[in-house]
Amino acid sequence: MNILFRGGRVFAPEGVRAAAVLVSDGVISAVGPEEELALRAPGHESVDLDGGLLVPGFTDAHLHPIQAGLERAKCDLSEIFGLDAYIAKISDYATKNPSKEWIDGGGWDMSAFPGGLPHRDQLDFLDRPAYLIQRDHHAAWVNTRALERAGITRDTPDPVDGRIERDGAGDPTGVLHEGAMDLVGLLTPRPTTQDLEDALADAQAYLFSLGITGWQDAIVGSYAGSQDQLPTYVAAARSGRLRARVVGALWWDRTRGLDQIDDLLERRSRAEGLDRFRATSVKIMQDGITENFTAATLEPYCLCGGTGLSYVDPAKLKEYVAELDRHGFQVHFHAIGERAVREALDSLEGTDPANRHHMAHLQIIEPSDVPRFARLGVTANLQPLWATHHAQMDELTLPYLGEPRSSWQYPFADLLANGTRFCAGSDWPVSSADPLKGMHVAVNRTEPGDSVHAGYPTAQTPFLPGQRIDLTTAMTAYTAGSAWINRSTAGAIEPGRPADLAVLDRDPFELPAGDIWTTRVRMTFVDGAPVYEHP
Repeated sequence: MNILFRGGRVFAPEGVRAAAVLVSDGVISAVGPEEELALRAPGHESVDLDGGLLVPGFTDAHLHPIQAGLERAKCDLSEIFGLDAYIAKISDYATKNPSKEWIDGGGWDMSAFPGGLPHRDQLDFLDRPAYLIQRDHHAAWVNTRALERAGITRDTPDPVDGRIERDGAGDPTGVLHEGAMDLVGLLTPRPTTQDLEDALADAQAYLFSLGITGWQDAIVGSYAGSQDQLPTYVAAARSGRLRARVVGALWWDRTRGLDQIDDLLERRSRAEGLDRFRATSVKIMQDGITENFTAATLEPYCLCGGTGLSYVDPAKLKEYVAELDRHGFQVHFHAIGERAVREALDSLEGTDPANRHHMAHLQIIEPSDVPRFARLGVTANLQPLWATHHAQMDELTLPYLGEPRSSWQYPFADLLANGTRFCAGSDWPVSSADPLKGMHVAVNRTEPGDSVHAGYPTAQTPFLPGQRIDLTTAMTAYTAGSAWINRSTAGAIEPGRPADLAVLDRDPFELPAGDIWTTRVRMTFVDGAPVYEHP
């Protein structure tokens, strides 16, 4: 079967150009003048780009789709903002689901609460326990019934990798940070096999609607009360239900050491030979987040003190990474604070760049560490949507970082100038999965115009504007860069590549920079077959 994409322009890292693209039996066979390609394939099917832009299908290098799918089916707070809106949605959900033992879900935003902290009392109107995960997935909001169910009192010690938020009298307030989430989260009802399959199907369909044809699932394992997703992916790949090209980052259990290597090798082997899924990466979460002071910093936080948490002992981290590298695993780091970034870079000294190690988030990088990424062959995995003056940044981050540390955040331009390779992702459901919104922020360092926080006073004031990058670089990160991280042959519009493609309704390169976010996906193709078409 031949398909001719015509009537628009085509994206490539070396530049956008007017051209047609011929696809034959699911593979890109030619790129060139429309008249010439039409003659090569008589009787072809035609897709009119209508002045839009044809791009490689996007690859999201860091997201959590099964978790997102599960949350979309529960009490989903991610599309609303503010305590009143949250309480109304939770109350409505409880009324519509009288047989549910727990009220669970998530998506609440820290900036909706004074100091970023909700309280158990706000959920005590419910007649059953509640467990609601914060948008960033680094905290949970629970009610008194949930604390009682878990046996959490003022005498309960904090776990080594988390914190129970307490009031002045020492009583739990209903917020559980990091590893403390499991104290309640593991008591919530476990999703069934069908729930997990439905969640993946829902997430895949949604991601296709955004032009995303591949991804790296950043946690495949049990974390913060979530279920291990490996069996779900393996089953979906074997049955053909998984159409996207996916790599799973197997979870590194920070309560264990090298004894888990054999388990990881066995888990990797379960996906060997599958066409759509491989488990070839390992996720190490080295620290938390700045907003709850668990991100690992070199100097104490302003106002509150402390330097955050290193979840994996830095003295042992290098040994762990060296062993993973020796077995051919890619290491996928979570690193937010500048100390965590340095610890991760130190552990990657002497590793094989061919394993394509990468580091996600990179909120704060001490300037002397910026050149080390390129020198070590470490890819910077960008989540651009976070690099703005949103409420969480202005109210819960900047006052506690101080200068010069505040100015070290999301240094995309500095990394680029030093020759760092980029990939990009969203961390969905933490933030929007829309790659075009991520590109908008990378280019403008301001909020997309339809953001929940667009009305925030400084939302359209560029955040550290000297760290902007151009649209070509940003789009390359979401296409060729992220495909490279996944060892996918997709990610570029060239003969011989899989025809994983997205048709944009306009050409963002011809728009004012402030309008990039308005671009939408009209159609998405995997192996030349349509998997999404805008109604």
